[in-house]
Amino acid sequence: MTSVVTAGGVSVTIRGVVVDESETVLDRLASDGVPGSLMAKNANLWGPDASSEARRRLGWLDLPEASRPLLGRLAELAGEARGAGLDHVVLAGMGGSSLAAEVIARTAGAELTVLDTTDPHQVAAAVADRLERTVVVVSSKSGGTAETDAVRRIYESAFREAGIGDEELKRRFVVVTDPGSPLAALAEEAGYRLVLADPDLGGRFSALGAFGLVPAALAGVDVAQLLDDAARLVPVLRQPYDNPGLALGAVLGGSAISGRDKLVIADHGSGLVGFGAWAEHLVAESTGKDGKGLLPVVVDSVDDPGFTLTDDVRRVVLGARPDQPGPAREAGLTVTGPLGAQFLLWEYAVAVAGRVLGVNPFDQPNVQESKDNTAALLRVEEGGAPTVIHTAPVMVSGVVEVHGPDSLLKDAKDLRGALEAILEAAPERGYLAVMAYLDRAGDADLAEVRPLLARLGGKVRKNPVAVTFGWGPRFLHSTGQYHKGGPEKGAFVQVTGVVDKDVPVPGRPYTLGQLELAQAFGDLRVLRSRGRPVIRLHLRDRAEGVAQLRAALT
Repeated sequence: MTSVVTAGGVSVTIRGVVVDESETVLDRLASDGVPGSLMAKNANLWGPDASSEARRRLGWLDLPEASRPLLGRLAELAGEARGAGLDHVVLAGMGGSSLAAEVIARTAGAELTVLDTTDPHQVAAAVADRLERTVVVVSSKSGGTAETDAVRRIYESAFREAGIGDEELKRRFVVVTDPGSPLAALAEEAGYRLVLADPDLGGRFSALGAFGLVPAALAGVDVAQLLDDAARLVPVLRQPYDNPGLALGAVLGGSAISGRDKLVIADHGSGLVGFGAWAEHLVAESTGKDGKGLLPVVVDSVDDPGFTLTDDVRRVVLGARPDQPGPAREAGLTVTGPLGAQFLLWEYAVAVAGRVLGVNPFDQPNVQESKDNTAALLRVEEGGAPTVIHTAPVMVSGVVEVHGPDSLLKDAKDLRGALEAILEAAPERGYLAVMAYLDRAGDADLAEVRPLLARLGGKVRKNPVAVTFGWGPRFLHSTGQYHKGGPEKGAFVQVTGVVDKDVPVPGRPYTLGQLELAQAFGDLRVLRSRGRPVIRLHLRDRAEGVAQLRAALT
């Protein structure tokens, strides 16, 4: 059985048993008047406890039109930067302040250097690249994001060391933040270009707002097309039937409550580069709370072992035609459409899924825990020196230190044994999350351990588990919420690495390397306090350690 909902330039195809599972949910959503209520911004859709938050977080529904007045300002900023020879655009931002912009730029083939990291190797490499031609977009909704603040301070120092004076410095920064934030006050005082975002948006629902559009426009993307594509979808989102957003939301919510609480996302010719990472952030942080949620598992393709290995997943393919043969044809769900419309489609669907699950899709109650632990380790409030304490490893295999509880690793003889132990420790119908606090560019080969771990899980377990991979600290602003607030089904492998050359953070009593390690240890504390199985692998040599990990898994 196949159901195809096509309208507003997008198409959602639902196949097999998924049709039956979602029909009841879809009918209930339609009979409850959810489409009309959502488009009318009814904040009571998610229950009385969520209404206060929801009332301040529904501005994303208006963005296809509300963002149009920005276009003139964006053209002016882009023209000014190009006129000054500033054609290397760097984006400092985390989570919703960076992911959408990165997808927009990569999909359009535009160059945008994204620094959603505290890794000193990655930041140092970016600062050394065409500094004389660099303009930095500093993007933070709250205006107090620690990672973003650190990168801003480092670039300000680098520009001054390069002989750039105060007047020229004003042209080197474009700030995107909410009205009244500390970052807005700093930008006004320093004379930086300032673009104020709509305060009635949560960060992960702001793809079509200033956070998504400003960096992309500076990188040379025609962002007006995104708004045009999204605007074509708006009228159909009010409909109770033939509404692709409602159909997708019914599948997502229905899958989670039926026990298929993993959403495996594979691209198959969509042309939307990196869209899975943005969807991962949106779905995980919006649904993963109160012990509930849908865990996104982003895989490289429909041929990835993680696409078919486990039976507790809902598979979604981006870009596959309904008549396309092979694994894509067998997926329960395929979604097609242009990028601007897909942003709005998924935001709408996740809001609907939140209602089905009975969670508030607009808050992130567990994200702050890791931030608080990081601050405590750094003693930020007291202005003292960092207090990160190193522990002795349980074993050392080559250049890889293995840290973890003796009870978990007691039978492990080598690195492969440690990885088998953590796979076996994952709960039934659970998942294993790899969390890498390294250089997303320089240590990119580490991401190859995810499919290798998925294959190994299929050998050492009777019932394999889904395997996810995230770069720290960016995942703390997405799947990090699910890890702590979602179902207690996770096991975790944290990877840290030696810092060859650290980078001081001007005006702060710590370096980037110390901040990165404090973030890793802070998150580790939270996971252990919840009794989650977790090990830490520390690479004494990054390149050799990554190669050793891959070799242990093959």
